[in-house]
Formats: sequence, structure tokens, C-alpha cells
Amino acid sequence: MSVTAAFAFILAMLAAGKLLAWRRLVQDDAAATLNLVVLYVCLPAAVLLYAPRLEFEWALAGLIAVPWTVLVAGSLLVLAAARLLRFGRASTGVLLLLVTLGNTSYLGFALIPALAGDDALRYAVAYDQFGSFFMLCTFGLVVLGLYGGERATPAGMARRIATFPPFIVLVLALTVMPARYPEAVATPLELLADSLLPLVALASGMQLRLRLPRHHVGPFVFGLAAKLVLMPALALGLAALYGLSGDMRAAAIYETAMPPMITAGALLSLAGIEPELAAALVGYGIVLSMVTLPLWHWVLG
Repeated sequence: MSVTAAFAFILAMLAAGKLLAWRRLVQDDAAATLNLVVLYVCLPAAVLLYAPRLEFEWALAGLIAVPWTVLVAGSLLVLAAARLLRFGRASTGVLLLLVTLGNTSYLGFALIPALAGDDALRYAVAYDQFGSFFMLCTFGLVVLGLYGGERATPAGMARRIATFPPFIVLVLALTVMPARYPEAVATPLELLADSLLPLVALASGMQLRLRLPRHHVGPFVFGLAAKLVLMPALALGLAALYGLSGDMRAAAIYETAMPPMITAGALLSLAGIEPELAAALVGYGIVLSMVTLPLWHWVLG
């Protein structure tokens, strides 16, 4: 899929979701239902399909260190900004996930070949599975527990991670599942995995608001500036620090430059943590990344 086609498809799904909600053609909880389907069906299918193919190599250590370093730095930046600018507690939770986690899988996998060439795709997969996705299954669930109104305890957080369906599937995929499945198994998994992006984009569109409440404007502007500009700039420096070059360097920077992760937005919505702000960061982040990604392409030459 070309860059233009990938963006056009996602924007079409966002618009379709917005239209369905605006015309009241779906129930008020339709977005939550779609997000549950993604969480319990499509996302595990994608993990089962792609994760067993991964092979860790020490040469990838620097590449995988980039998203984890961005996670730490981005979290510290969000917490400092939230205190300085007096963001609400729930808004801070949204920013902790959507500033640090990008749409590195489906959007990233679609755009990396067009931006950096086909050879960079395998590095994008490593960045996503050993970085973004594992962070979602661990750090993401901790944030949801801390900011979702529950009484968070270490035992509760550990239980939440251990019982998170995509995490269970990831452990199985990396340990006992074969790298290649028979066609009778692979084809259904591919169909389910391919459904993830349109379903989440559709659900995000249903929750998208053209005009945000005033108290969301500050976190919204900060979140997109941090995710689309500051985090990729940090990755650019980290690539030099960790000695990355060529396709590996390009994959690290482009993956970091991807807009906020739509799966993280879905989880925030399911947890009831500022779903309007989360949907706005995801939806408008995709739109603005149509400008920022070409600019990063120009920076990288």
C-alpha cells in the first residue's frame, strides 16, 4: 500500500465513523464494542501472525533501545508539562500513552517501505514488537490502572498484565507457536489482523469531536507537538548515540515519528479515560502526520 493510499484509507474510515455517529445510525456504545472486538480478536490474531517470525539479534539492541528511551523521556516530559501547565489527571494519563506510543504497526508497516524502502520493514517490525507493542502490554496497562480510577496495587498491575489477552498471546507466540502456519491457519489470521486498522479507525471516528472542550485544548496541542516533533527529534539524537545507520536508523526515526497509537486510544476509550481527547489525538494526529512525516523524510535526506 502506498503512503497516499494508506492515509486515504484511514481518513475514509475516520470520516465514516464520524458520519455514522453524527447521523445516529449506530448505538452510543458502538465504538466501545468495536474496540472490544479489536482487543479480544483482531489484535491477538495480528500478534499470532507476526510475532513468531521475529528473531532477536544483538545487532538490534540499539534499535530496540530507541522506543524504550523515548518512553522514559516522553513520560518525564509529560509529567513535567502536566505539572507546569496544570493538566487534569485523566488528561495526563492520555498523554502518557499517546505521546510515547505511536502507530508503529499498521500505519508504520504501510508507510516505512514507501519512506525508507522495503529493506527497512524488518527493522520496523522489530521496533514495533519488541518496543511499542510490549510497552503497550506493560507500561500501557500500568497507566490505565493508575489513571483509570481504580485502586492500583503492584499485585493488581501484575495481574492485569498477565491476564491481558494480547500479552498472553504474545508470550505464546514468542515461545511455542511456529514461525510459519499452514495456509488453513494463516489465511484466517491474516483476515482478522487486516481488520484491526479499519475497525479502530472507524471507532475513533465515532468518538471524534470537531470542537474540543476548552480544557482539552492545552493537552491536545502539547500532545501532538510532542509526539510528531519532539519525540522524532529525540530519536534522531538517539540513533546517533546508539550507532544506528542506514535502514535501521531510518526505521527508528520514522517509527517514532508515527502519529499516536490507535490501539492505545482504544484502550483509553474502553477505560473511560478522556475518550474525546484520546480520539482527537489519534484522529488529528493522523491528519497532521501527513505533513510532519514528509518533513522528517526531508530531514533524513
